[in-house]
Amino acid sequence: MFDEKMLLDLQSTLGSRGILISFSGRFSQGIIEELGEAIMEHMKAEDRPRNDIYNVFAIFVEITHNIKKYALSQLGSDFYDQIYNSGIVTIGRNEEGYFICSGNLVKKTDAEKLANALDSVIPLDKDQLKKRYKEQMKKELPPGSTGAGLGLIDIARKSSKPMHYSMRDMQDLAFFTLTVMV
Repeated sequence: MFDEKMLLDLQSTLGSRGILISFSGRFSQGIIEELGEAIMEHMKAEDRPRNDIYNVFAIFVEITHNIKKYALSQLGSDFYDQIYNSGIVTIGRNEEGYFICSGNLVKKTDAEKLANALDSVIPLDKDQLKKRYKEQMKKELPPGSTGAGLGLIDIARKSSKPMHYSMRDMQDLAFFTLTVMV
């Protein structure tokens, strides 16, 4: 059971790591919108540049929609509830700028595909990302595709440093984390 000491300890831990907003659980459209609005208002109150506000907000929305979309795609699988409840996102600020850090469970086969997609985007500079984005826009969508494959490219274009990801093996699943700096 939570008591005031546990809450104060949690608040202290979040504060010491620069975390401004954190959410763990099932992402709904309403939750994504409310958290996005909260971070935008916080950044405006800090008089942050509009471009930073836009980039943090856009990255947050893309990441949380990806988590939600992936969880919903697992409906009917043996791991649906586990995957759907595994999402977490934090937004914070440190000496390097703002960070958006997310995590969620994914099937191991999907983790490999995601790692390959990230590995093809992370080493690209801004000009190469712009070129890749334009090339991807021209491609035909494969049958059954849920997107144009622009999300990770767009996140990389808006980030101030290369994205960082990791995977932790958890039997049939992997816990995927992504950190983006703005």
